[in-house]
Amino acid sequence: MKHLQTETPAEDIGPFDYIIVGAGTAGCALANRLSANPSVSVLLLEAGESDNYIWTKIPVGYLYCMGNPRTDWGFKTAPADGLNGRSLNYPRGRILGGCSSINGMIYMRGQAADYEHWRQLGNENWGWDDVLPYFKKSEDHYAGGDDMHGSGGEWRVEEQRLSWDILDKFRAACIAAGIPAIDDFNRGNNEGVGYFQVNQRRGWRWSSSKAFLAPARGRKNLTVLTGATAQKIVLTGLKVAGLQFHHHNRVALAGCRREVILCSGAIGTPQLLQLSGIGAPELLQSNGIAVRHNLPGVGQNLQDHLQIRTIYKVKNVRTLNDFAHKLTGKIRIGLEYLLNRSGPMSMAPSQLGAFVKSDPAMATPDLQYHVQPLSLPAFGEPLHSFSAFTASVCNLRPHSRGTVQITSADPFAKPHIAPHYLSAEADRLVAAKAIRLTRNIVRQAPLAEHVTDEFLPGADIQSDEELAAKAGDISTTIFHPVGTAKMGNDSQAVVSDKLKVHGISGLRVADASVMPTITSGNTNSPTLMIAEKAADFITRERH
Repeated sequence: MKHLQTETPAEDIGPFDYIIVGAGTAGCALANRLSANPSVSVLLLEAGESDNYIWTKIPVGYLYCMGNPRTDWGFKTAPADGLNGRSLNYPRGRILGGCSSINGMIYMRGQAADYEHWRQLGNENWGWDDVLPYFKKSEDHYAGGDDMHGSGGEWRVEEQRLSWDILDKFRAACIAAGIPAIDDFNRGNNEGVGYFQVNQRRGWRWSSSKAFLAPARGRKNLTVLTGATAQKIVLTGLKVAGLQFHHHNRVALAGCRREVILCSGAIGTPQLLQLSGIGAPELLQSNGIAVRHNLPGVGQNLQDHLQIRTIYKVKNVRTLNDFAHKLTGKIRIGLEYLLNRSGPMSMAPSQLGAFVKSDPAMATPDLQYHVQPLSLPAFGEPLHSFSAFTASVCNLRPHSRGTVQITSADPFAKPHIAPHYLSAEADRLVAAKAIRLTRNIVRQAPLAEHVTDEFLPGADIQSDEELAAKAGDISTTIFHPVGTAKMGNDSQAVVSDKLKVHGISGLRVADASVMPTITSGNTNSPTLMIAEKAADFITRERH
């Protein structure tokens, strides 16, 4: 793509009341809520293109979307000492619906304690009782509404449409190891083992674009532009005046009467703030950007969930590996989905989950399992030729903190993403404990008779030091970056508890970057909740 020069005269597309940057999980929801008032005008910008792509509709299509320039930004992390010098692919949705169009579809709120912690950090109205109504507001739960779930909302939540004996046996082994069974991970305490609920509708992926944006596209007061890459927030002093962006090989300028709301995620939001002169002065100046506002926390506090991929070879129980390589197996898989919208093509990346404590002294579970009836060398590569399952386990509340920093004043240049995985000694200790816990589960009678070999990390690796080092070799991200524009009032905070950027009038952030600490589980639906809260803040302030 030819990068346009900043001196190119900008085409003024006229003022809007609200400009939303990023049509991902949060942006689509926010556009729906704000444009519901016909008296306000809303502009929604998305750097990617439409989601009329078959692999964003079929659940297993995530395999063809991550790493695909049609749908993914194609980021990579910086090499990490904790990963023994490895860098990781870092998929982020570049398409209408954002990450909700390419992710694992798991519906997860986290734990009540996560939000109580946010409140204790000084963020009023962010405790569990405060956020629960916003989870329920958008929810359409398959079992109907009750005190914990909503019904009739846009965000469809369903049970998975498949079953595997190997997963049932892992579940039974967890119970034998003292982990309780659980039917619903989303009632505030997610301790236990059970099957994930997913954002699907009748076997199709249900993204934020389909749920929130599609019903609103016909509104005359909502303008949606794809292929629109934000270049910088336009400021008059410390007040937002509009947004400059690239749109299909031209520079455009949109004026803003009320607010610019950043929904570009934990990578895109700090990048745009920094490009606009908002951030740490030394970083901005080193990239030739004039400092408009000193806000050192921008791009700091990056947190993510790193999963340790343990793989076990099995016998006398089927896994996807057993027939995915065969023509007859592929035909069967295709027919099962075509006829019933079930089977492997309806699969989320992980089907069975468990939330457990690495230490009995923990108040709430700090480990999450994603269990899959398959194994492969690396994400996106063909399945192994042998029969095996994967039990990936991640530290839900890592101590390690990373950064997102621009590398150039060019908005098309990819930022430097350094999660600093396993840099904290506490995280290395938890990694060793997690592998030992997995081994204990696998030793239980319901599963032990089927397991023939610990393929990863390998049964010969025993000491804490060896296990932590091996974790660096076999761990990968599960794509939950948060925290880079954190909410709070300390020296590193970027937004207030109303999600307003400190020191800048007319600028708000509503995405996963505002989380002061990462939630204890998959982060997509908490991001949607943040958007619902933001919409409520904005609406209340308008009246």
